Amino acid sequence: MLCKKYRDGLRWVVYQIYPRSFMDSNGDGIGDLRGIIQKLDYLKELGVNAVWLCPCYQSPNDDNGYDISDYRSINDEFGTMADMDDLIRRLHALDMKLIMDFVPNHTSTAHRWFQESRKGKNNPYSDFYYWFDEIPNDWKSVFRGSAWEYDAMRGQYYLHSFAVSQADLNWSNPAVASAMKDTLDFWIDKGVDGFRVDVIDRIAKDFPAGRNGFGPHLHEYIHDLFGRGKAAALFTVGESGVTDTDELIRHCAAGREELSTLFLFDHMNCGRYNKFTPKQDSLKTLRDHLIHWQRETAKYDLLHSLFVDNHDQPPMISRIADDREKRYESAACMAAMLYLLKGVPFIYQGQEIGGASAHYDSIGCFNDIETIQAYREFCQTMPKDQALEKINFGSRDNARHPMAWNGGENGGFSAGKPWIALHSRYRDINVQKDLAAERSVYRFYQALLKLRRSNAVFLDGDVQVVSSAEDPFFIFTRSLNGEKWAVICNFESEQQIALPFRCEAPALASLDRASADGAYAPYECAVAKIKD
Repeated sequence: MLCKKYRDGLRWVVYQIYPRSFMDSNGDGIGDLRGIIQKLDYLKELGVNAVWLCPCYQSPNDDNGYDISDYRSINDEFGTMADMDDLIRRLHALDMKLIMDFVPNHTSTAHRWFQESRKGKNNPYSDFYYWFDEIPNDWKSVFRGSAWEYDAMRGQYYLHSFAVSQADLNWSNPAVASAMKDTLDFWIDKGVDGFRVDVIDRIAKDFPAGRNGFGPHLHEYIHDLFGRGKAAALFTVGESGVTDTDELIRHCAAGREELSTLFLFDHMNCGRYNKFTPKQDSLKTLRDHLIHWQRETAKYDLLHSLFVDNHDQPPMISRIADDREKRYESAACMAAMLYLLKGVPFIYQGQEIGGASAHYDSIGCFNDIETIQAYREFCQTMPKDQALEKINFGSRDNARHPMAWNGGENGGFSAGKPWIALHSRYRDINVQKDLAAERSVYRFYQALLKLRRSNAVFLDGDVQVVSSAEDPFFIFTRSLNGEKWAVICNFESEQQIALPFRCEAPALASLDRASADGAYAPYECAVAKIKD
């Protein structure tokens, strides 16, 4: 049985906002905190009760806010600290929570700590970062190239696991851990309800030639951050490269007082050999990953995070389903097979209207540092049009184009020119058009979240898989205190599905149907209470 803190986590439905691209209130083309405030009723009506904000701290924006220059200041482009205080108040007034993005592995090289550190070895910040006279190993940056950069002022090399302007903090220095705890406490005192923790596994290194991450003191650092005082009561979700159950237990088992849950990413390779190369997968592949982690988290009383999209990933619907003729059906089916499982739902902005990947004919339409560097590399070995196709498929910018609120000028996102190109399909995929449609993805999400919220079986109930591994569909049940429900999700081909139990008429279905069994159209789904 999950402990109370984790049971409470099952009642969260988290909506992730990329602030720069959600809603612009002042016409400068950049989303901001006042814009988010304007759309809180939209989120409340959808049925979410928590908002996760990607970084909105002061930053030079080399990596769109994940290069932080001041953890306790709001980026001027997004507003002021007074705006943040107002957002927190308004969320709480609507009985909604706020999750902030916490980035403990690195800071911007523009951060005061780094600027002091690079001055030499005789100052309080000297060891806040990793400095070496010679490059100690062959570690690579996530964004390509060496993870080591020479700094002429200090006369040494520093570590950057990501961009050159993102210097890794030295967590073996107790002063770093203390500074980061103070940062957490600053936001907790402001009323923040939880944290998404960026690349948490990388804060512990294994020098000199080991792994950049999962170092021997990792769990000591995590426990020191989150196993104390007010922080211990908060909801925390870590971004990590964890792929096995034992390591998941070490991060998230209740008695360890570390994190509430982790994002597990093995299913995120569905539909691609690597980030920029497609492969033939389907919802069946996704289903198998989901089943595995449902079983593992249930076995060890762990909290499962349920997600397919985020700010770093092109929409899953465009990789393993039909984002054109069957876009509504595909979006509804994926929602049912994901968010009616046991765990914490995470919905990325635009996912609730069936958001899909974009397509552009020019690299000038892209902004992401990783994307642009990858394009330059690809152009060295292939024609530019092929390189651009790879970028269109895998770019993180697929998730970062402005939220399309309508099909009018600038998609209703801003009165000014947006900071990045509008989504290439914004006239076809936008909130206004979806809400006016006979079959609306938003309304399906709304009904699904209401069903989940109003029936304890979808929160606390056990999960049992009914379909077999060979079936081209996914059937599972949720059961609690003698009540039992079935969730039926068909995949890409029409199927006759005969259920091994009798059901009432579907309480939720993506298409009109009177019975839970029978012929299912491609990507059709239904949810029904079982009679016996």
